[in-house]
Amino acid sequence: MRVLVVGCGRVGTGLVAQLTAEGNDVRVIDRSARARHRLPAAFTGSFHEGNGYHRTVLEEAGIEHADALVAATSADTSNIVSARVARDVYRVPTVLARMDDPRHATAYQELGIPTVAGVRWTVHEIHRLLTHRHLAPELAFGHGETLLLRARTPDHLVGRRLAEFDVAGEIRVVEVTRAGRSLVPGEHTRIRGDDLVTFVVAATSLARLRGFLGKDLGT
Repeated sequence: MRVLVVGCGRVGTGLVAQLTAEGNDVRVIDRSARARHRLPAAFTGSFHEGNGYHRTVLEEAGIEHADALVAATSADTSNIVSARVARDVYRVPTVLARMDDPRHATAYQELGIPTVAGVRWTVHEIHRLLTHRHLAPELAFGHGETLLLRARTPDHLVGRRLAEFDVAGEIRVVEVTRAGRSLVPGEHTRIRGDDLVTFVVAATSLARLRGFLGKDLGT
């Protein structure tokens, strides 16, 4: 997985260390050249000096082939811009952003960009969302505790009832797009080939949903 991490502070360096240890292709962007010295000794990726929303810097870091971008600077406004450029201009599949000031939550929600707040648990939370990037959230609520996401149901689930996915307090199926038409599933609605299903899921239950969808999801 190629991941661009914008911001080389506590959150950024912690995430870089974890992703690097797992063998991912990590590219780091920071406005200060001195930030390079904060990176772990095992870091094998590339460092790029500049703003994480400037196209020249992003393209130099390889955004056109990125699987994910994480905007992890200490400035919420910069993170919003970086995330939006990555998603809207370069169509990066997974875009996540750190948020420190809850007053900015509405702006992130309107853009449909999943956010993680605070420093102490941000690295863990972002890493978990990246791990389940094939279940990319379309909308996040609160500080990212609850997610709205869509996924195609794999062939081996055809014929199963959609209600089997529902887990109280964790996962709920709220919509199905079938042959271009949207419907709200009932208790006995069964999966058909190529259904696009909309889930509301607790962020802590992504692994459980991934397990339900099973073998046809990538890693």
